[in-house]
Amino acid sequence: MTTDAQPAAGTQQQQTTAVAKFENISEAVMARIKEYEANGTMVLPKNYVVENQLKSAWLALQETKDRNNNLALAVCSKDSIARALLDMVLQGLSVVKKQAYFIVYGDKLNCVRSYFGTVALAKQAGGVSTDPVANVIYEGDEFKYEIDPRTGITRIIQHDQKLENINIEKIKGAYCVVTKGDSTEVTIMTMAQIRKAWEQGATKGNSPAHKNFTDEMCKKSVIGRACKMAINASNDAWMLEDMKDELDIDTVAEQRNETVKKQATQVSTEDVSFEDVSTTSKANVNQQVKQDDHAPDGKIPGPGF
Repeated sequence: MTTDAQPAAGTQQQQTTAVAKFENISEAVMARIKEYEANGTMVLPKNYVVENQLKSAWLALQETKDRNNNLALAVCSKDSIARALLDMVLQGLSVVKKQAYFIVYGDKLNCVRSYFGTVALAKQAGGVSTDPVANVIYEGDEFKYEIDPRTGITRIIQHDQKLENINIEKIKGAYCVVTKGDSTEVTIMTMAQIRKAWEQGATKGNSPAHKNFTDEMCKKSVIGRACKMAINASNDAWMLEDMKDELDIDTVAEQRNETVKKQATQVSTEDVSFEDVSTTSKANVNQQVKQDDHAPDGKIPGPGF
């Protein structure tokens, strides 16, 4: 009976500590957000209530674990938790709407923007006025485009597609059209470029979704690139610097790298021996310095910069 009660008490204590940690961090994040709003450097989307989003994030964080099944709130530093929450709010994202999620890298918590979050941010900060439209180019399609030599803007001239051409094993590429007010921007990717983008992910493009719904995954990739171009060209780009989305990172590799880094810093000094410099040895060293042509006054020369 006692054995069963002890883990329960330990879990309760861990939860209590985690709650206290989050409450303190949440207050700090709210203070920073108010500071940004006060000086006009941040404008949140309409109907985006920070308090509600932070509460939703708290519920999500209670379920978030690292690769060793440890609670994120128990292993992650306060600074990284605060940064992850701030990143979420700065981008105006919602974990409830699956626009972002949290991943643990070593002792750091990261807020990773999902595909849906990238589209939402492009509309919010990147000036994209409607949902991006993407199409797949198959072998046999009549596809033509031109690049204006004066502006460098790409324009689709023709895309004729027959029903019999649709075959996920014969995809040549994909393109996405985003609308910004009265103008449109076109992003084109070859199948080779799309596969390179897939290699960034944990499954390297070999997931069931990539194999069975290749056309939809191609659209997702080209939409993601088009939206990121809009985001990076926005006035708020400086605030979004270094905020990656799921198409940019290999989650498994990042987690592994953080583990390796952490282990590398844990250097043991138990077997390290130090040479004892005697008074006689010190005197010999001082005498050697005085005899050095580069130190005629008996002082050790500086590093030279």
